Amino acid sequence: MVRVSIVASARAMRIGLRQVLDNLPELSVVSEASNIAQITAGEADVLVVASPANFVLRENSVPILLLTDEPDDIHALLNAGLRTWGALPVDASEDELGAAVRALAEGLWVGAPVLLRGLFALIPSQEIDQTAFTAQALTARETEVLQLTAQGLANKQIAVNLGISEHTVKFHLSSLYAKLDVTNRTEAVRAGARQGLIVF
Repeated sequence: MVRVSIVASARAMRIGLRQVLDNLPELSVVSEASNIAQITAGEADVLVVASPANFVLRENSVPILLLTDEPDDIHALLNAGLRTWGALPVDASEDELGAAVRALAEGLWVGAPVLLRGLFALIPSQEIDQTAFTAQALTARETEVLQLTAQGLANKQIAVNLGISEHTVKFHLSSLYAKLDVTNRTEAVRAGARQGLIVF
């Protein structure tokens, strides 16, 4: 069970997020507050934050899922030195919220492309070896998902093989697509094969 704390300045937002998250499998809302400073350290596995204005981080904070429609809000996450974080639009679906929280609890980064696209422009292109960057960016779990995808397994079969939820598999695939700069499973397998990420 993933323990979740909700941080939002608006009470209505906190109530809405609690109703959504409490009804999702494998998640349990353990607390809510108007700002992060009110959350007791260690009580949650993931913080869901919907108040960028109150975004004050503690050292060694748990993974954070920021809900925002402003790409500029992501810079606070970048500067916080978090090992794991994610960002979704405020109107993200229940499935997206659930999959994102579970992925963060597993140590993965998650994010909507519309929010993260501008981040890569902050890194000077001459400092990036694209092949090396992509290979290093893939987590061990993403590599496993890519390998099973190459074997022709469906999302449900991959989930059973890896002992994770089907929603988490979808998030891994979305992350793979972004990192490999592809739009579907076939292209992901081809790109993975070209870069030596798949063993046939």
